[in-house]
Amino acid sequence: MEPIRIVVADDHPLFREGVVRTLLATEDFEVVDEVADAHAAVASALEHMPDVILLDVSMPGNGLAAAGKIAANCPVVRIILLTASEDEETVHEALSKGASGYVLKGVSGRELTQIVRGVAAGEAYITPSLAAALLQPHDITSSKQASLLTQLTSREQEILAELSKGCSNREIASKLQMAERTVKHHMTNILSKLHLKNRVEAALFAQKNLDTESR
Repeated sequence: MEPIRIVVADDHPLFREGVVRTLLATEDFEVVDEVADAHAAVASALEHMPDVILLDVSMPGNGLAAAGKIAANCPVVRIILLTASEDEETVHEALSKGASGYVLKGVSGRELTQIVRGVAAGEAYITPSLAAALLQPHDITSSKQASLLTQLTSREQEILAELSKGCSNREIASKLQMAERTVKHHMTNILSKLHLKNRVEAALFAQKNLDTESR
């Protein structure tokens, strides 16, 4: 089995070295590069095409800006943002830039390795306390949640259920025997009907609300 290839980008040497040591202690991880600013992070992603890149939000050059550039130019690279910030607007911006993970720096080494492995496999991760806050507008009552779900067609609910398992559009298309562009069209409709901004929010919503209906 090929190792999960990772780039670590953080401007604090001590923290960065700790993250690298934690990752290298796991046999199925390979750290292919470590850098200290946003510009170098983008360049490293383009050069190495890692499976996952860990970005510090507040490093020189802006980690969020780097995430946007990496998502646009290296869509196969999964992005995890590391930060001390619990600001909801920052989380929303991170997701809109294409991040698949938003992790607070207080996370344990064991948790970090699990998160990296999950994101590399196609899953989305947001620190639970922040995920709850992000979903608050859709969490007012169970009847409100049910109302949102009833707006989806049966096919859209099938797609949403597969998304909650971490499947990509291509994997969903293969499993449901559809064209990938058709899945993309349905995904656009799903986000619109659920008033969500991106796939990560949709996956979180599905994991919370489809437990008894679609999985």
